[in-house]
Amino acid sequence: MRYKIAINSAVFLIAAGFIFFAPAIFDEYSMRILNNIAIFAILAVSYNLINGVTGQFSLEPNGFVAIGAYVTALLLLSADEKMYQFVVEEPTALILWINSGFITALIVSGLTASAVALMLAFPVFRVRGDYLAIVTLGFGFIIQILAINNPQITNGSLGLNDIPEYANFYWTGFAALFTVIFILNIVNSKYGRAMKAIRDDEDAAGAMGINTFKIKTTAFCTSAFFEGIGGGLLAVLLTTVSPDQFTFFLTFQLLIIIVLGGLGSTTGAVVGTVLVIGGSEWLRFLDEPIRVFGYETPAMPGLRMVVFSVILILVMLFARRGLFGNSEAGDILKKIRSKKQ
Repeated sequence: MRYKIAINSAVFLIAAGFIFFAPAIFDEYSMRILNNIAIFAILAVSYNLINGVTGQFSLEPNGFVAIGAYVTALLLLSADEKMYQFVVEEPTALILWINSGFITALIVSGLTASAVALMLAFPVFRVRGDYLAIVTLGFGFIIQILAINNPQITNGSLGLNDIPEYANFYWTGFAALFTVIFILNIVNSKYGRAMKAIRDDEDAAGAMGINTFKIKTTAFCTSAFFEGIGGGLLAVLLTTVSPDQFTFFLTFQLLIIIVLGGLGSTTGAVVGTVLVIGGSEWLRFLDEPIRVFGYETPAMPGLRMVVFSVILILVMLFARRGLFGNSEAGDILKKIRSKKQ
């Protein structure tokens, strides 16, 4: 127990130290990548709670991220800025009236996404497996269509611009660290054990007295809350929000991340985020002319994605359960320590 506490404390201190000193070490471009990694870590870790830990094949993240992004943007923009931007239709009185600070906007974004998840849980969890995936996939499309067809609320396909740029690595980094700690505490609690029981055999879990609907709804709402916050941070990082940012491709990215890291592993979700989001950027040099043995190859835009895809295929061929399986870094270190003894 003491060994586990020591490991967790050391990891926390290293992560906090990195977040604190990174802006003084890295250039602006690198910090942009780190901000993206931190935001996607929030999204991946929270998505892994419902998909990996609870075992519910859900394809809804893009919908909740969109809700969080739009709510944050609407709360941060002033009434004058909204009147200036809404050119298709005038904003409603409520949209003009709402306004808040950054922290309040993030919390409201998370709570709004969580409230929508609670309402969605009643019809969604009447089905399982592939049917659940189809229903939640449809939810993402519905949110996108609503954003386009309600210009008096969202400014339609034109989106919202000039959002205050609050996102820096202190905000995104510590938000990611808090999300990881919070999710890990849930996973290691009695609720987390119930979620894993549902993942392994839902019928057996119900027979043992676990309220499966309650546990799945708890996981779903918690996941949506942090996805909403991640969407809000994405909005203030990009300073613009539009419906085409929240297509199924966003969900697909997150699915790749958690499968690569290992379904059910929070550590795997973080490592997968670094590899997918960071790796796709760090391989960008492959799109440019490369000098090899004195010969300069022509620029080949898109080559980095080909190479990145091949790397992903090789990883999944040799690690079919992902890099960490459903284990955490602490579990792996504990096994190594026990073998040495």
